[in-house]
Parts: sequence; structure tokens; C-alpha cells
Amino acid sequence: MSDNQITLVGNLTADPELRSTPNGLPVTSFRLAVSQRLWDGDGWKDGEPSFFRVNVWRDQAQHVNQSLRKGARCIVVGRLRSHSWETPDGERRSAVEVEADDVAASLRFAPVASAGSAATVQDNGWQAEAEAVAAGKAFDEVPF
Repeated sequence: MSDNQITLVGNLTADPELRSTPNGLPVTSFRLAVSQRLWDGDGWKDGEPSFFRVNVWRDQAQHVNQSLRKGARCIVVGRLRSHSWETPDGERRSAVEVEADDVAASLRFAPVASAGSAATVQDNGWQAEAEAVAAGKAFDEVPF
């Protein structure tokens, strides 16, 4: 059996949306913006962002909805899933989404608020850098 596991690190583009299937199964969806870091000789720069729709199921769906907000940097481990459909005009459309196995807040650039509240950056001097990261304007230093 083959698996198509993917790991993404990026920022939420909007607050997660919690809904339920007709059977009552909770699912949370959010879009994740992932930017490649490129070295151009003058420093690190952000490449073109890629946007991924992420679906999280069951208890973890509720945890994500309670814990993450727009701009939060997070790590997603999951599987790619493609699906296709036909529009009312008869056009074929397709999309690739991520079915998340694990979602976690990233602590690389800033701490998150205490447990039980939404993952927001604490105001401790890291606020400006975290906002720059969320806006895709922060630059890393050379890692070596």
C-alpha cells in the first residue's frame, strides 16, 4: 500500500470553519498559505505562495476550531486527496485538498497564548515579527 503523506508549514488565511456532515461528524476546514524561502544573494526572500485547503475531522476538528485563528502559523501533516465535480454549467472541475492527520501551532517565531484560548501571539516583543511572518514579510537569517 502506498501513501502520499505531506507536511506543510504555513499561515492560516482566515479563521477555521467548523461544520458537521449530515451524520453529525464534525469537520473543520481552513486555507493554509505556504511560501517557499529563496536565497537570492542579498538575503532570504519569499517565493510565490501556494494555498492549500485543509480538512480536519472528528475531535481534532473541534480542537483546531477552538485553538487557531487567522494568521496563526501551524504545521499540518496529512494526505493529499483529489476530487472532481461538474458545475451546473456542465464544466468539469477538480481540486486537491489535504486531509489532516495532525495539526499543531508552530512556535518558531512566537509563543502562543495559554491553553484554552485561541492561538494568538503573546505581546512580549515578538508581536511585530509574528505579524510580519503572517503577512509573509519576515526574513530568516542564513541557517548556517
